[in-house]
Amino acid sequence: MPLESLAPQDLALADERWQARVDLAAAHRLAVMHGFHEGIFNHLTLRVPGAEDRYYQIPFGTHWSEVTASCFMEVGYDGTRRAGEGEIERSAYCIHAPMHKALPTAAAVFHTHMPFTSALSRLEDPRILPIGQTELGTMMNTAYDLTYTGLAFDPSEGERLAGVIGDKTILIMANHGVATVGRTVAEAYDRLYYIERVAQVQLYAMWTGKPLRHLPQEVVDGTIASFKASGQKYGGKSNAEWHFAALKRILDRKEPDYKE
Repeated sequence: MPLESLAPQDLALADERWQARVDLAAAHRLAVMHGFHEGIFNHLTLRVPGAEDRYYQIPFGTHWSEVTASCFMEVGYDGTRRAGEGEIERSAYCIHAPMHKALPTAAAVFHTHMPFTSALSRLEDPRILPIGQTELGTMMNTAYDLTYTGLAFDPSEGERLAGVIGDKTILIMANHGVATVGRTVAEAYDRLYYIERVAQVQLYAMWTGKPLRHLPQEVVDGTIASFKASGQKYGGKSNAEWHFAALKRILDRKEPDYKE
């Protein structure tokens, strides 16, 4: 049906869905730029706006550097392809569909094996340490799955992970990697970016072999309280929105075809 024949509300939804595709394509390209990708594996998915039974996923075998707004399939929570062409990777469906379905705030679910956070997940104690400001802002939103169960080839694994992350937005997965969730692509990507930075700095500090300077508990508690109480939005936009918009401007200059 031509767009000009759509009712205003349908046209608005079509615009929202296209923008969602553009943002999700940008996230894939940025993940390559930032070194978060792992070949053709890992998954960045987004609930289809206006739908409660499906999400966007790239066809299996697509390198993230190739992703464009038009390439996404729509995958149902039942594992069937509802729109688009390509193969549905089983582990992507088994992890992401249950999390999208179970977590109201998980419109976006991003799962990667990016190196520093994955290295942290290999430690006996993978917790973020209270050794800096960014660490405090991240650790208060982080949950830990301390049980690696093998390949995710059954939706029960996604259901289990949804239960582990609960009301947090970052999940460090033991012996595996990390997942972030968000109400938008911008939120999920911002969390992915900063958990990797936190893991990188913590590992660098640990690698010196020198004693770490842990912040006093009262400072930890006070700083986390300040983070939680802060409702400031510059220009009515969250920090994540400002960050993601800046990153997309970089893509607009370097790889504008992500919008195609």
